[in-house]
Amino acid sequence: MAEPTPEDLAAFAERLFELVREGDAATVADCLAQGVSPALTNARGDGLLMVAAYNGRHAIAEALLKAGAGPDTLNPKGQAPIVGAAYQGDAKMVGLLLDHGAAVDLAGPDGRTALMTAAMFDRVPVVELLLARGADPRRTDAQGMTAEAQARAMRARTTPDLLAAALR
Repeated sequence: MAEPTPEDLAAFAERLFELVREGDAATVADCLAQGVSPALTNARGDGLLMVAAYNGRHAIAEALLKAGAGPDTLNPKGQAPIVGAAYQGDAKMVGLLLDHGAAVDLAGPDGRTALMTAAMFDRVPVVELLLARGADPRRTDAQGMTAEAQARAMRARTTPDLLAAALR
């Protein structure tokens, strides 16, 4: 059998990322079982776990985490899977990532945490979960803004008052 070319490997990786986005957990699990690295990244620098987290692919995310994917791996933009899940309002994914060791207050270079992201977009269940799991509502981003301040700036309806109450 001929060795795969770099083009073959790139096409395989691209297809694997498509399978993650589509939610084909069985095929992704089979690839992992055959030795595909759970740390594989695409041309943009997003890892398989980032794509699974952002797209709400819980079974795939769990398989990747069990295979050794790093829950705190940042992409080149400084974004973490937990922040992608928080943006989507996916409390189940946020919980899964936390259960597998994701840092609750992880932030990229901009200083924005999952709590800040969830607050900005009024993702109440995610904000409640993150606070219950120890997220710090006093943390500030690179501009010195707290999650509450960011939520107010974005005119979120519920999360600013929820965060204010957490500070009392």
